[in-house]
Amino acid sequence: MDSKQLDMLKEIMEICFCLTDINLYLDTHPNDERAVALHNTFSKKYKELTNMYSMKYGPLTNYDLSKYPWEYTKSPWPWEIEY
Repeated sequence: MDSKQLDMLKEIMEICFCLTDINLYLDTHPNDERAVALHNTFSKKYKELTNMYSMKYGPLTNYDLSKYPWEYTKSPWPWEIEY
């Protein structure tokens, strides 16, 4: 895995963490308009990054579209990545 791919993957993981954290907050504060806006900003960024990553390096999850042959298993598994 080259450094650009690793950097993009780390950014995706950071955004995913933020989305999870905001989601937990919104579960108990659903009327916080600022938090909803922040969630939507991170959600948009997450979609953009995951689409860019998938187009450049292949699918991130088994739910993403794949070229032939099946690409999902070509990427390193999380425990194979040297962070």
